[in-house]
Amino acid sequence: MRSRNRFFTAALLAVTLAACAVSPTGRRQLALVSEDNAIVASQEAYAMQIGELRDAGKIVAESSRAAQRVEAITGRLVAQAIEKRPATADWEWSIEVIDDPEVVNAWCMAGGRMAVYTGLLEKLDPTDDELAQVLGHEISHALANHTAERMSVALATSAGVALAGVLSEDSQRAMSTAAIAAALAIQMPNSRSAESEADEIGIELAAKAGYDPNAAISLWQKMANVSGGGPPQFLSTHPSPANRQQRLAELAPQMMAYYEQARRNAPSSPVARVGDN
Repeated sequence: MRSRNRFFTAALLAVTLAACAVSPTGRRQLALVSEDNAIVASQEAYAMQIGELRDAGKIVAESSRAAQRVEAITGRLVAQAIEKRPATADWEWSIEVIDDPEVVNAWCMAGGRMAVYTGLLEKLDPTDDELAQVLGHEISHALANHTAERMSVALATSAGVALAGVLSEDSQRAMSTAAIAAALAIQMPNSRSAESEADEIGIELAAKAGYDPNAAISLWQKMANVSGGGPPQFLSTHPSPANRQQRLAELAPQMMAYYEQARRNAPSSPVARVGDN
């Protein structure tokens, strides 16, 4: 048994070293999980989580002002995401507002499955421009294949989960294992490199969708104020180095031309609800 464990550990290490991909900005990524597999796993994890929350009465009604506002902003951002990466037009883009006033968080899984919590809307009280920065940042994580990257990290650092997926002959069981990894991925901290990528892509998406790039700076100022009583969940999964606001302040002027052009006529793309699929 010990010999077998050593064999699988060595095999996992070899696969880890060989499995690499390249992000949209040219950064090398760990790729034990393909983007296609991450999308399938994310769909399962998302449906299960949102289904449970809906049963518990924790999903904000589509007719509510908050849900309509979030959906309208997301639609404009998704249109730009598809423009930037046309293959994502085939993704099942969706967004839900989760009723939890204590959680200051938002996320986007592989394949465009998204959620934002009422705690972020209430505690930050973001303008539309600031909310667009949050959602654009999250969409950028999906565009840059960060879910698959974090799933790969989760599998590489948890031999038990990795082996359960590799050794299982039951496809349903293997899929459930992958869904667990997908759910875990949105709770894991992003690397600074991944965050920088999402910052750069996100502020561009928002500007091209007609949202003021300078809102990225005021957003993080608000986030810092909210974290005074303890860091919100958003910051636990989005490490914020001290120079982040400075970097965004450098990027904002570069995005103003996009913003000025887009604010005249920013297109939108339909965003579904889980119940619609």
